[in-house]
Amino acid sequence: MLSGQPDIDIVGEAADGSTVSALAQQTGANVVLMDIRMPKVNGLEATVALRSMAEPPQVIMLTTFDTDDLVLRSLQAGASGFLLKDTPPADLIASLRKVVAGEPILSPSITRKLIVRFTDPGDRRTKATAQFDQLTAGEQRVAIAVARGMSNAAIAEELFVSIATVKSHISHILEKLTFNNRVQIALLVHDALPGEVL
Repeated sequence: MLSGQPDIDIVGEAADGSTVSALAQQTGANVVLMDIRMPKVNGLEATVALRSMAEPPQVIMLTTFDTDDLVLRSLQAGASGFLLKDTPPADLIASLRKVVAGEPILSPSITRKLIVRFTDPGDRRTKATAQFDQLTAGEQRVAIAVARGMSNAAIAEELFVSIATVKSHISHILEKLTFNNRVQIALLVHDALPGEVL
């Protein structure tokens, strides 16, 4: 399926989670498709190890959403998103390309479901609001658009700014909040502004 795509090269396959980081370093992989349930070291631990690399690859977690309670922690550990194991091949290929381009692969509805399913609201909103308030007005507008699942081009069009400006804002948000990717921005916005992101 993937090997037939002209812009996708399969550079390696790990038998278990303990070998993923070494293989990624050896091959210089841009994206890792990670099974959340792997022998020896699970997908969550392997993702944390990957994200600690000097130039970490993007990670897409493969999971059975209805039964895996590790999904949210995987995203918080730095995974760029997740796909169900029965995702149609065309959607999987499109998701790989989007991740490489820095685009989101989680829909807003799935993000909301994750938050409701796996987290206790408790102090989450207070912490998220404090983090959100650290952002400039422009960064906040971009963050909200990211939480809606919008691409860089769509955000630029909606906010009447250049794509370069959108990318700059996203980079500043990630650096300011020490986040790894857009998924964490989306989770923050949904926590800070519950019910307001449509």
